[in-house]
Amino acid sequence: MSIFVKEQLEEVSVYHVRFEREMLVLELSDEREIALPFQKIKWLNWLANATPEQRAKWTIEPYGYAVWWEDLDDGLEVTHALSLHPLPHK
Repeated sequence: MSIFVKEQLEEVSVYHVRFEREMLVLELSDEREIALPFQKIKWLNWLANATPEQRAKWTIEPYGYAVWWEDLDDGLEVTHALSLHPLPHK
């Protein structure tokens, strides 16, 4: 059995975002990249319906816990991208 002390756990954060064709790619602090097919995921409809210009105008929230699109008034938390639950597809 392992016991974890809260101070020993580091949270993963996002430090860069890019789009590659139909994929939203989150570059994470632990060197992983998470690619999400944003046009196929129901809870990312707002991003699928956005223009390329709107998608390009993102900011990273303090401490990198989320990405925010001001023009779209919506965002994505890193924990959702890393979820162990299957993503609901359209």
